[in-house]
Amino acid sequence: MTRALLLGLALVLAALIALAAGTGDFSAAGNWLLSHPWGRVTLADLYAGFLLSALVIGLFERSWTARLAWIAPVFVLGNVWTAIWFAWRARELVRRLSAP
Repeated sequence: MTRALLLGLALVLAALIALAAGTGDFSAAGNWLLSHPWGRVTLADLYAGFLLSALVIGLFERSWTARLAWIAPVFVLGNVWTAIWFAWRARELVRRLSAP
């Protein structure tokens, strides 16, 4: 159930990105974000979340190779990739977080 929900979230995010890429102007949107205070706050919040996700992934993955393979795409693919990682590790996350 948890995996399906997380994979569904990743699909919804990917669909929204595809829709925006197909109909929006990425350059104009980026310029708007960078020129407005709340746009800059939103980007800072987004990348802070990416860093937190990278930290969690880094703490859970055992090898440096796996860490790099999972962390590097977070800063390009964003929370689509993070949701896929959470789905991949859902059982272990639940087990480790619920252990006394």
